[in-house]
Amino acid sequence: MDPSSYKHYHEHGFDSRKYLEDYFSDKEDMVIGDDSLLFPLENLTKNFTLGHIKGDILIDFSAGPLVHHLYAACEFFKHIIVLKINDQCIMEMKRWLDSRTGAFDWGHATKLHGQLEGKSDELQDKEGKVRSVIPHVMKCDLNKENMTDPIVLPPADCIISWGILDVACKDQDDYIRYLRKFSSLLKPGGHLMLIGAFGTTYYTVGKDRLRAFTYDEEFARKALVGEGFVIDVFKTKERTNVSDLIDYKAVIFISAHKEK
Repeated sequence: MDPSSYKHYHEHGFDSRKYLEDYFSDKEDMVIGDDSLLFPLENLTKNFTLGHIKGDILIDFSAGPLVHHLYAACEFFKHIIVLKINDQCIMEMKRWLDSRTGAFDWGHATKLHGQLEGKSDELQDKEGKVRSVIPHVMKCDLNKENMTDPIVLPPADCIISWGILDVACKDQDDYIRYLRKFSSLLKPGGHLMLIGAFGTTYYTVGKDRLRAFTYDEEFARKALVGEGFVIDVFKTKERTNVSDLIDYKAVIFISAHKEK
């Protein structure tokens, strides 16, 4: 397929339910589970349970209507504000938050997180806790100076961003500009956790192939430092699965803090 024909998340969005089914479900042919579920949850759980990343407000700005990564964070923040670019992701997210019929079943991820925490007997309580700390799912626009205009968000203690830089950025300038926006939402000393993938040129959702921003470790490190972040953790996991859904080379987990 000609790369010039690829769609773009920031302009076209995607089928949010199909995205969850293909990349984050427990179906037998979902071969990238170690990279999309286990690796990120392991690192998020480990870093939050250390106890130094906590506070009043966490902002989650991730690609698609993801929920499972918030299991690790919900015990350490009073409020989690979720930002989404497109309406379909907002509706899918609210369907789960309201426990509506037809909501995506995150039970497999809840169980995995419970195993990582050593608290497999508290699975139902964990989902309830996540729901209780999310007061808002808000639409945002990366092109605006204030992404949530006219609402001004309070400074956050932490931001989690899963994949949004990979799918929303068109080039290096975008990546740096969006990091700067993240920094503006954080308190001095606040933490930024990024989950993404190196070497990706495309990803597939249903019949659509969408383009991704291609970058490497050297660029990510320089961009973060250049925007005033101190990198605390930088982990990569080389790809071992075989799937033509997406062509990434490695998944990454980064935890950094904003210099005071």
